[in-house]
Amino acid sequence: MLRGRIRRGRPTYGAADDDPLDAAQERRVRAVLALGGVPQADLPDGVQQVRLRLLERAASGQEAPRDVSAWAAVVASNLAMDWHRAKRRQERLGERLAALRPAEQLPADEETRLLSLAVARGLDGLPDAQRQVVVLRFYADLPVRSIADQLGVPEGTVKSRLHTAVRALRARLHEDEVV
Repeated sequence: MLRGRIRRGRPTYGAADDDPLDAAQERRVRAVLALGGVPQADLPDGVQQVRLRLLERAASGQEAPRDVSAWAAVVASNLAMDWHRAKRRQERLGERLAALRPAEQLPADEETRLLSLAVARGLDGLPDAQRQVVVLRFYADLPVRSIADQLGVPEGTVKSRLHTAVRALRARLHEDEVV
C-alpha cells in the first residue's frame, strides 16, 4: 500500500483521510501491544506512536518497509518493551524515595498508614507527566524551576501539572473518604 503510493509518485501522506496503517494492520498493532502487556488505556497511544514512526520514516525520505504490517508489529513490540522499562524505572524511583525516608519518620499509627496508602494509590492513578512532577516537587523536594530545567519544559507547564495533579489527588482522597 505505502510502497505503491511512493512508486506512482503520489504524495505518501498529506490528505486527511490517508492513514499509514489500514484497519487490519492497526488491529495487529493493538494485539501486539496488548500481548506485550501494555494496559488497555495506553493502546491508542501505542498505535499512534507506530503511525508517527511510519510517517516520520516516509517524511525523512527512507524507503518504505517491504512489509508494513510486519514492520509495524516489530515497532509495536519495541514500544511494549519500552513501556515495561519505563514502568520499572518508575517503580525503582519509588523504592529509592522510600529508602531515603528516615526511619523516625515512618508512619506510627494506623491513620497515617492509611493516608500514605491512599496517597500512593492516588499517585498511581495520575497520568505519568503529573505523577512525575508531584514526585519531583514533593518527594524529591525540588523547586519548580529545577523541575522545569530537568524536564525541558516551561515553569508554567510544571505549575499547571502540579495544580491539576494536586486537585485530582485531593478529589481522590475526599472520594475515598480518607480526609
